[in-house]
Amino acid sequence: MALPYDPNFTMAFTFGTQTEIENDQEHDESASAAVVAVDLISSARLSLKLDSVYTEYSAQYLVDNAGSPGLKLTVKNCLEFALNKGIPKADDWPHLGSVSKPPSSYKPALVSMKGQVIEAEDLEEVCDLLVHQPVGAKLHVFTPQIELQQRGIYCGPSGEPGRYVGLRDGIIVGVEKIQGKSIATVKIWHKKKFTFFKVALSRMFVLSSLGIEPTGLLVDFCVPRLSIN
Repeated sequence: MALPYDPNFTMAFTFGTQTEIENDQEHDESASAAVVAVDLISSARLSLKLDSVYTEYSAQYLVDNAGSPGLKLTVKNCLEFALNKGIPKADDWPHLGSVSKPPSSYKPALVSMKGQVIEAEDLEEVCDLLVHQPVGAKLHVFTPQIELQQRGIYCGPSGEPGRYVGLRDGIIVGVEKIQGKSIATVKIWHKKKFTFFKVALSRMFVLSSLGIEPTGLLVDFCVPRLSIN
């Protein structure tokens, strides 16, 4: 059963004795960032009519080429690489997670893109960007709260026991008012698939054991601002 949504609750203080840290061994940060980045690119290109239909681009190409040894990719890294170097369509490169690699002589056709990565500083800027295109973000994920509120509104910790999973990449597709509070509709790359959640934008939390100061559930906003010229 989903946990009830209390629009008047705004801040949760979580301490080491209340919240454990969960290490998700199956979560691949670089793959997650690449998947979200190519989805943002596809949506932006469709919005600008650079593509006549929604076109999938290769997340695996970004995983294979955009990173540096020992460093995890971020959505911003992936977007910057695609805008500077170009990116093939999904059909022209092995699928995400593929262990087989094309021969070194193979050079896929790269779709050239012009533009820059824009980072929003606050939710007001996010709402301005949403007028034109979806916005990339990261969501602070707690379990079992994320599972219990899949059909309701995700509010993060509310004082009950739980485990902090970490940040997960996602895409804000819209914002609406519910009971007078701003609620974002977000699709999150979680457990190797996209899942839609409604996230309370007014909720904040503190996680003292990890040194997390007061923060909203959604952070690190960015979009590819593409040029049509």
